[in-house]
Amino acid sequence: MGMVKEFKEFAMRGNVVDMAVGIIIGAAFGKIVSSLVSDVILPPIGKLAGGLDFSNWFFNLSDKSYATLAEAQKAGAATLNYGVFLNAVINFLIVAFAIFLLVKGVNALKRQEEAKPAPAPSDEVKLLTEIRDALKSGRA
Repeated sequence: MGMVKEFKEFAMRGNVVDMAVGIIIGAAFGKIVSSLVSDVILPPIGKLAGGLDFSNWFFNLSDKSYATLAEAQKAGAATLNYGVFLNAVINFLIVAFAIFLLVKGVNALKRQEEAKPAPAPSDEVKLLTEIRDALKSGRA
């Protein structure tokens, strides 16, 4: 029973739970960004570049010739899929840029929050401070 209790204490520590929440949100954010890249950003880039589709760029390492990567993979041919790699690099750069913008926004909000002046003490707090100071100095 001791090991179960230790594991429960470990799993329920705040930083472990926070990390789990971060991983789950990160996975969901990754899916959103992947969809943004593949469904929103890459199609216009491909259209502007004359219908380029990076995902179909590959080097055929076999003796036979194939028109598309899907055909080569279906036939079990050895291929070097540099187009898929380019898509992954572009996806990474967009994700990194999105996270950079997110962190930059959060930091700007933190700086605004830190720059706010502390609220002025209420009249009651001022009076209690004066009483405390008077008691300390022996004037009371």
